[in-house]
Amino acid sequence: MKTILSSAAMILALSGTAFAEGDVAKGEKDFKKCKSCHGIVDDSGEALFKGGKTGPNLYGVVGRQAGTVEDFKYGDSIVAAGEAGLVWTEELLMEYIKDPKGFLKEHTGDSAAKSKMTFKWGKPEDIVAFLATFSPEMSGEGEATESEATESDSTTTN
Repeated sequence: MKTILSSAAMILALSGTAFAEGDVAKGEKDFKKCKSCHGIVDDSGEALFKGGKTGPNLYGVVGRQAGTVEDFKYGDSIVAAGEAGLVWTEELLMEYIKDPKGFLKEHTGDSAAKSKMTFKWGKPEDIVAFLATFSPEMSGEGEATESEATESDSTTTN
């Protein structure tokens, strides 16, 4: 019993820290707007959330160096930011999603910095909380397939 309580407390503590800013379930729903450009495909090649290929794969984005998904053609500004040491945290992703171009200008110090991502999301906390569930530290927690997401949508009323 003591082990179960200790484990439960640790899981709550870790998940509370990881997702303090947003609601994962709402983020999954919001991510449907992102999937026109982005997918979430794990290291084995399994599509956890099918999406477009205009943007990079977002599997493991939290904790990853910016501009480093293999075989994806990034813009020069985000590559430069990554080479300068930019690693995506939940906080930095929220800033980026709110204003990609402005974020890159600020973080690179280049007033001419550009972003290929033109979409802006005013309240990205939920999306980032959802994406954080696909980080290596979470190792499978919160992963949802597109069919599971569709099932949950059909049971949700607005």
